[in-house]
This record gives sequence, C-alpha cells and structure tokens, in this order.
Amino acid sequence: MPTRFFLILGAFLLSVLMWVDRACISAAKEDMATDLGFSDQQMGWVMSAFALGYALFQVPSGKLADRFGPRRVMAVVCLIWSAFTVLTGVVRGLSAMIGLRFLFGMGEAGGYPTLARAFTSWLPMNERGITNSISFSGGRLGAALAMPGVVWLIGALGGWQQTFWFFGAMGILFAVVWFLLFRDLPEEHFAVSEAEAAHIIESRSPKRAGTTEDVAEAPIKFTQMLRSTNMLMLMVQYVAHNFTFFFTVSWFFPYLKGQYSLTSQQTGLYAAAPLLFGVVGNWLAGFTVDRLYSKGQWKLSRRLPAAIGFALGAIGMSLCVNMTSPTSAVICMCIAIFGSDMILSPSWSTCMDIGGKSAGAVSGAMNMVGNLGAFATSLSFPYLVAYFDAHEPFFYSAAVLNIVAIFMWFRISPDRSIAEELGASSPATGAVA
Repeated sequence: MPTRFFLILGAFLLSVLMWVDRACISAAKEDMATDLGFSDQQMGWVMSAFALGYALFQVPSGKLADRFGPRRVMAVVCLIWSAFTVLTGVVRGLSAMIGLRFLFGMGEAGGYPTLARAFTSWLPMNERGITNSISFSGGRLGAALAMPGVVWLIGALGGWQQTFWFFGAMGILFAVVWFLLFRDLPEEHFAVSEAEAAHIIESRSPKRAGTTEDVAEAPIKFTQMLRSTNMLMLMVQYVAHNFTFFFTVSWFFPYLKGQYSLTSQQTGLYAAAPLLFGVVGNWLAGFTVDRLYSKGQWKLSRRLPAAIGFALGAIGMSLCVNMTSPTSAVICMCIAIFGSDMILSPSWSTCMDIGGKSAGAVSGAMNMVGNLGAFATSLSFPYLVAYFDAHEPFFYSAAVLNIVAIFMWFRISPDRSIAEELGASSPATGAVA
C-alpha cells in the first residue's frame, strides 16, 4: 500500500476529531444552557464565537503551514484546540465562555489549511478530489457521531463537562502521534519508497500551458489574493456553503428537540441523518472531480459538482419552510446537506490548483471568509426566529445564497493560478509583485 494512503487515513481521523470537538456543543446545548443559565440568544453568541475565531485565523494558520510545514503546525494547533476543549468544561460565566470558544475556534482554524498544504506536497493532481472528500467526510461522520454520542457520553461520564475533557484528551494524543509519524515532504519520509516519491514529485504540480514554474508557484500575499477574481468568487461561494451547513451542527439539534418535543436520544439520531447524507455527497463529488480531471476536463471537474451541489442546497433549504414533522424536517435537510457537501471537494481542490506552494494561505483565505457565513448562521437563526416569530426567513435566506453561489462557479478558472492571473498584468516581472 502506498505510504501516502496513511496520510489520507490520518486526515480522515483528524477531521472526525475536529468535528466531534466542535459539534458536541450542539448536542450538549440544553445541559450547558441549563447548568450555566444561558438563554438561546446567549448560546447563539457562544456558538458564533467559535465561528468568528475560526474564520479570522484561517489565513495566519495557512501562512504558518506554508512557512513552517504541516508537521509542526498541525501538532501545535491540535494541542491548542484540545486544551481549549478541556477548558470548555471548566469555565463558567457568559463572557468567559464566549472568549474561550473564540480561542477554541482560533486553534481549530489551522486544521484544514494545514491539511491542504500537506496534500499539495503529498498527492498527485488526480487524487486530490477523492482525498478531499475522504477528509471532509470524516468531519461529517464525526459530527454525526457527536449528536447521539455526546448524549450517551454525558450520561456515561457524569456530565457535559467530563465529555469535553474526554475529547480534549483524544486531541492531545493525536497531536503526539501526528508529530512522530508525519513528514512535510514524501521524499523525506522513512516509509516512502523511491518509486512512490518519484511518482508524487512528477504528478503533484499542474501542467499549465505557457506558464513557468516560478510564476505558477510564486508566494502570494493576502492583499494579492483580493485582486484575484478566482479568489473572490471562491470566497463568496463558500459563504453560501457555510451558511447552509453550519445550521446542522449548531441549531438543527435544539430546533428539532424543541419544535417536535423529542427526547435527546431521538433528536441525536434524527440530527445525524443529514450529516451522513453529507458523507455520500462528499464522496460522489470527489469521485466526479477526479474522474473528469483524468479525462482532461479540468474546469468542468470543479464546476459541475459544485453547481449541482448548490442547486440541491437551494432546493433543500426552500423545502424546509414546509417542515411539519421531524421526518419531513430531516428529509429536507438531507437534500440540502447532500448538496452542500458536494461543494467541498471542488472548492478545496481549486484552492490547491490556484495556490500552488501557497495552498495553505489560499485555502485559509477561502475558509476565513466562508466561515463568516457560519458566524452569521449561529446568530441569525435565533434572532430571526425571535423577530419574525417564524423559521421561514432563515431558510429563504439560505436558499438565495445557494442560488447566487451557482453563478460564482462559472467565473472560477481552476486552471489559472493566482500568481499567473496577477502576473498577466505585469509580464515584465515574470512573477507576482
């Protein structure tokens, strides 16, 4: 078995851990709110604090991974977010909890950009689609397991605090194992054969007609990313994805439980279903990305699954206004999240395509702006419901964002790197200024 497959397994397990850590607060929401005396609006601020910290530190984390390598950066950020997971079960008071969840988000911000940087060095171009899908499907499985699993752990361990301590300890263990076994480059790894290393080196960089390697791989600053049409469109479409998806790991569990008078155990099983459909959407999109790319359809391999995914997301969120039972609610969300998760593989593969050796920073920039959508979801849902005394405005807003995102993808060109795009305006330099 090629050694790089163990990196894919590690990315899958890391993604499970990240999403268990961040989604468990949704399943533990009622116990936390009752114990700490928080209202729904206050819990909205607690949840959104994570999303804000996660968003703001995406680019710095990606830059660190580009500069110092994913081996050291991943170990450090995993230790950081695991420590704050443990502390979530210690602090009391609204301000302290908001601050702590912000810091937890800041730590987790380094996870996916660092993986993107590792994939850029370790994976051939035609394996990136399915690898991104495997990685993110781990997150969906982690979140799905968190819904019923956290409910069970709260009872088994004696409280919601002990549950956070348990997950924090798992993260610390993972950080140690990652640092011991991973290397920044496949050619540096003790278990990679010469044949595998040669294959990776030969096929990990895209072939761009008329573009020198120096231009395509030139370091990119954040201010330069903001001049790139590709980058701006990726950011906008990722806001739509996160606005839709983050609802499932923040407010869907408490919404189901309160709206339909379910037990925690029933709600956990219902709330897990859309996330499992997200896994299927992830894998379907990843397979499509790699299949079309292997046939020479580079642009279509990114655009088609993304456009289909956003169309399904818009349909699912529109149907949510007609939810009359927990079963109908879950069916609508399954459609929406199946589509929403089809976005992940083309989005992150495109970041690697256009970012080159700055893939960590580029993916971090997309994820930073995109997670402002998650921040908006955490706050907008409880406040819109309180203001309109109805859930419909939130779901219509999400559907509109999904429709807008479809058009964004027809302006994204994955075969044109940011360095090349910006260098075209100053050809004399041969690189990005």
